[in-house]
Parts: sequence; C-alpha cells; structure tokens
Amino acid sequence: MNNQKQFGVWMDNQNAAVVGSEETDGPLSVIAHVKGEVISPNSSEKNSNNQAKTVQAKYFKEIASHMVNATHVHVTGTGQVQEQFIKYLATTPQFKNSKTEESTSNKMSDDKLVEFITSKF
Repeated sequence: MNNQKQFGVWMDNQNAAVVGSEETDGPLSVIAHVKGEVISPNSSEKNSNNQAKTVQAKYFKEIASHMVNATHVHVTGTGQVQEQFIKYLATTPQFKNSKTEESTSNKMSDDKLVEFITSKF
C-alpha cells in the first residue's frame, strides 16, 4: 500500500475526531478534533432548515480540511451523519476518487479509535 493516504473519522452531529498520519507510511494517530456549531432555535422553518444546511456544510468542510490527498476514508459514528458526510465527499472534487467505507460505532477514546481505524486498513 505505497503512497496511500488513509484517514478515519468518528463523527456524530456535533463532534468529530479525524485519524490519519502526518507521513504517507507513518503510524495513524488522532490529528484533529472538530466541533460543530449548535443551531439556535428559529421560528421560521425555512430559515431553520437553511441554517442547518449551512452549519452542516461548514462542519463537513472543516473535517475534510484535515484529510489532504486522501485515497481511503473510513467513516464511523452514530446516527446518519456518516452517510451524509460520505455523500458530501463524493460531490467534492478533491475526494471524488477516494475510496470510502462506513460503519456504525459508539464514541470511543482516542486510543481505541486509532486501533479501530488501523484495523480497517
């Protein structure tokens, strides 16, 4: 697996941990923690939906910014946000040729997350 840039992401709607390597063949470690914005209540359903989409896009963009030149991405976490993130990656030119996989898992410590993502590659 030469020149492979592998990343793993554990995420829910508000928090994400990105696992990757500083070097192409280096060991995996947690390289970033990303916290999403909390959406304030809004009386207009249309404005609320638009705000939710904007906040989610910003959250996804922040996570993706830590995965430069990714060739493989494994996304795990709770809920359906992983599927939405994988769709986001598929529509982003930088990631359109990246291989993506997903699974479901509960929140875990950084060490356990690194072990889990390492086992996926």
